[in-house]
Amino acid sequence: MECSSDPPFHQIYKNLFNTSSDDSWNGSDDELVVVEERELPLIDLSRLCMEEERERCEREIVRASKEWGFFQVVNHGISRDILERIREEQVKVFNQPFDKKCKEDKYMNLSAGSYRWGTPTATCLKQLSWSEAFHIPMTDISGAGGVNKTTFSSTVEQFATTVAGLAQKLAEILAEKLGHKSTFFQENCLPSTCYLRMNRYPPCPIPVEVFGLMPHTDSDFLTVLYQDEVGGLQLVKDGKWIAVKPNPEALIINIGDLFQAWSNDVYKSVKHRVVANPWRERFSIAYFLCPSYETVIQSCSQPAIYRKFSFKEYRQKVQEDVQKYGHKVGLPRFQINCIG
Repeated sequence: MECSSDPPFHQIYKNLFNTSSDDSWNGSDDELVVVEERELPLIDLSRLCMEEERERCEREIVRASKEWGFFQVVNHGISRDILERIREEQVKVFNQPFDKKCKEDKYMNLSAGSYRWGTPTATCLKQLSWSEAFHIPMTDISGAGGVNKTTFSSTVEQFATTVAGLAQKLAEILAEKLGHKSTFFQENCLPSTCYLRMNRYPPCPIPVEVFGLMPHTDSDFLTVLYQDEVGGLQLVKDGKWIAVKPNPEALIINIGDLFQAWSNDVYKSVKHRVVANPWRERFSIAYFLCPSYETVIQSCSQPAIYRKFSFKEYRQKVQEDVQKYGHKVGLPRFQINCIG
């Protein structure tokens, strides 16, 4: 019998389907009502190459990072051909039988544990993410060469390399606008510390009860997202959930926790989520600009809102909180006035 490509959500999480989630979920995110679908601030990056437009373009990037924590960019330097090929390869790899995806080190030249799905720590349906993903370190991508080079690995490497350059450029602009012409990101966010995550959100029969991806903030400096036209991404703006209108020509950029701490709360790491869709599958691919675990994050101005911490310490605290509470706490743990 042919194996399905979809993860066995009902089989593995059957206990969650048989119990009420009311006892385990505080409902805080549900209280925020989606009021409308909106387009994110749209920035044409070709203006960075125009002497008379560069300064205004940089100011728009800064304003969006302060006011939204999210923006979208066009003329970003990643060709339509690369985007179409990476989506084609992404669809093919997720269409593999589930059992084969679980043996990614054997069949796909990826590290064991790269393939992930659902939420192993979930204690109720609202903590379950109805999605599957390949978490691909950049070291896996650059190391997948030689005679075993596949169309998948070469396409992913080309996409990752170009998106990495875009992320570095935007991070440098945001740093310079805070008065820091440092090489901090080039020195600390190396290919060996960054990663891609390819996501698929299968059609979900209970879209009101679960998320495609739980509400969260990103534990990095900067994220670059390429998504399809299906939609489902939502973010908090002015205390309300905003549904992001897909733009097939644009990449989405969002600020991560580390940049918020480094900027001393000038730039905002905003809570976002993906809602489940009962009829259509959704694909996206994200690049995460991360430092080495030893990198120390400290506020670049005084008085500092956050104490100094290493990226390793931050990740460990996030994992501890997820295990203990079922969700991430994040930056509030590192505020100087925090006693928890």
